Amino acid sequence: MRRQTRGRLTTALLTSVLVGSAVVAGGGAAHAEDAAAARTVRKPAAPPALAAALPTLPAAVDGGAWESGHLQGMTVDRVKGVMYFSFTNLLVKTDLTGRPLGSVTGFTGHLGDLDFNTADGRVYGSLEYKAAKAFYIAVFDGDRIDRMNMDAASTGVVSTVHLDEVVKDYTADMNGDGVFDGDVADTPDHRYGCSGIDGVTFGSSFDGRGGLKLTVAYGIYSNTARQDNDHQVLLQYDVRAWKKYERPLTEDAPHTSGPAAPDGKYFAYTGNTTYGVQNLEYDARSGNWLMAVYRGKKTAFPNYSLFVVDGSKRPVKSAVNGQQRAERGSLLSLLPRGLHHAASGVYGWEAAGQYGLVSLDDGRYYVAEAGTVQSGGVTRQTGRAVLHRWTALTPNPFTPASTS
Repeated sequence: MRRQTRGRLTTALLTSVLVGSAVVAGGGAAHAEDAAAARTVRKPAAPPALAAALPTLPAAVDGGAWESGHLQGMTVDRVKGVMYFSFTNLLVKTDLTGRPLGSVTGFTGHLGDLDFNTADGRVYGSLEYKAAKAFYIAVFDGDRIDRMNMDAASTGVVSTVHLDEVVKDYTADMNGDGVFDGDVADTPDHRYGCSGIDGVTFGSSFDGRGGLKLTVAYGIYSNTARQDNDHQVLLQYDVRAWKKYERPLTEDAPHTSGPAAPDGKYFAYTGNTTYGVQNLEYDARSGNWLMAVYRGKKTAFPNYSLFVVDGSKRPVKSAVNGQQRAERGSLLSLLPRGLHHAASGVYGWEAAGQYGLVSLDDGRYYVAEAGTVQSGGVTRQTGRAVLHRWTALTPNPFTPASTS
């Protein structure tokens, strides 16, 4: 099982502290060619008027210890005072004291990052079935998760939407030999090095056309021998009409009901990482996007563990570096703060968040801690959401925070 591991727009509630400014971070001259065309988009801070009505958040929430895969992501429903934890093949719902309220089991695929959609009150997560060449967004009805060990396929608490764009890039025969090489990194196949999906979050539209969008980040294979895998790839979807696509989870007969294409496809130049964006998180006040990753291995890049997309900048049409055939796409800008690697132009930080990252949109974040415990001779996976405050300091921009 490969190592992998959330996010949310709270339109009128809360605030965060990431500050954007006007620089396009990219990969040298090819990315700078259209930098002058970047337009600054200032996003007003969301008023905190309703914050007083929300439950007080604790310094930590314990997600428990389970016979499962490791912690992949987490999200919070602040109005109802519950948290959700993804443990690869298990979804756990707790209250804010860490008391388990319910769980969803029976996943044979890879359940990754999570996010809570304030518009419909449901939890969205990435779900992969590589052997079946099937990639989904799993949609959980959290209100119906009211007991432990609910079966994902038979209880009706989860539906799925197929993402055809991901399948096309994952199965792309890049060397033209007529053979799909499968779930391996050491191959020229998989467009952009796509290994599937992981990070998900709700946030604003990159193109500035408004509306809440679900953003889905590719997993990217670690491969130092190729040059076309140095971008994070982000897809945006308007999910308001997704009910027509949703189908029950049927693992023995994967369906293909879903949008034919995303509403937008975007690229962020960071250098190759190990399995791409593990946790993707939108910060509603600043409009910035946090991308927590497992470090890359290419020596030409700084291989930071956290990158931030500058939400004050519109995407710029420019060359997508390293592709076998010349390609232009919508390039996002990295926030020009934190650590800076002059040779590549990449900005970032050294921070946790790969196993779970939740913005509270007021300068605070829940950052996941993952581990294992032994119980009765059995190894169990653990996960905790620990409250931090964003400082923007280097190398680590997070510091433990007290409750409030």
